[in-house]
Amino acid sequence: MAVTREVVIPNKEGLHFRPIMKFVDTAQRYQAGVTVHCEDRQADGRSPMEMLMLVATQGAKVKVVADGVDAEELVNALVSLVESGFGEM
Repeated sequence: MAVTREVVIPNKEGLHFRPIMKFVDTAQRYQAGVTVHCEDRQADGRSPMEMLMLVATQGAKVKVVADGVDAEELVNALVSLVESGFGEM
């Protein structure tokens, strides 16, 4: 069963390479698959290049969708990471 949550990108620089790598590293610790949606674009949450193509700027709403055995834990971890500003704030 898929788990979905929306979160707003809080950090000034948006989703640039450093926070993307933190996101990807976190996603890879779980078994569930994860897709990230921003406006009409979507990316595999384990692919730094796809995540970069989201062009998620500060204030952008992103939807995190995970499916798998530990989907809820994965979504919670990723949303917490985003809400924390990826440790940049």
